[in-house]
Amino acid sequence: MHSGYHDLLSTEIVNSIKGLELISRVVVDSYLAGLNRSSKVGMGQEFSQYRSYEPGDDLRLLDWKMLARSSRYYIKQSEIETNISVQFILDTSRSMLHKEEKLTKLDYARVLVAAIGYLAHSQGDALGLFTINDERVHTLYPKVEKRHFNRFLNHLVDADAQGRWPQVPGLEHLHNRRRKSMTIFVSDMYAHDNELFEFVKGQKNPRNEVMVIHLAGANELQLNYPAAVSLEDLETGKRIKLNTKEVRSQYIRSITDYHTHLSQLMLEHGIGYHLFNMSEPMGEVLGTFLKRRKKLL
Repeated sequence: MHSGYHDLLSTEIVNSIKGLELISRVVVDSYLAGLNRSSKVGMGQEFSQYRSYEPGDDLRLLDWKMLARSSRYYIKQSEIETNISVQFILDTSRSMLHKEEKLTKLDYARVLVAAIGYLAHSQGDALGLFTINDERVHTLYPKVEKRHFNRFLNHLVDADAQGRWPQVPGLEHLHNRRRKSMTIFVSDMYAHDNELFEFVKGQKNPRNEVMVIHLAGANELQLNYPAAVSLEDLETGKRIKLNTKEVRSQYIRSITDYHTHLSQLMLEHGIGYHLFNMSEPMGEVLGTFLKRRKKLL
């Protein structure tokens, strides 16, 4: 991972409000700087509210806050109301404690949600956050006010992975039917049955765009562990001993088939699905968010 925010990915920073605010700004500004350097804007790179300043543009349209944050000049393309409601649903079941290198999936989820939330907040979108497991459900309903972003970050820092995904989360209708909205579900998609997909499917309706961010680690995807290893199911406590050299090929085929099946299911129901490898840069996720957000406008 060669992105500028990589050095900030530490437990201390990710688990503090000031740290999350800092890294979310760095991730977003790195992404926007990449757009500014690109001569062509391709799929997944649309930014609906800003574009880089060009000679001859009206200086009155400069966004001074964006200049202060990124030291780059951006023009507001339109003053037309383009706000939506963005609510994040974060799976905080115990399987999210799976660790890759120095951070858990929940840590990466905090950074991803904070970065997308920061980008949405900068466009005037209402932000909401729901953290869910069968022992604890915390709700922060969408609001637009400036101080709400700090409450949003506090809610993220406070998230704690416990138990498993509940059979009945009790949050089937989170979206505001009076406003166009987007629900972003962040999870490792570890399920005992089909409960996660059924929940996500229930969020979809004509005025609500749904996007799933499926977190996976590089070791998890490739079974990059020592030849003889004992693996633990973090939710049930069960352990299994195996020889990775003997089962790696079959394992990779099985997990690839699962991801393909999941992607097809989501596509059939009009749900955006993004498999995020935690060893990769986060800019692609921001681009995917902006692309799906644009469909609502």
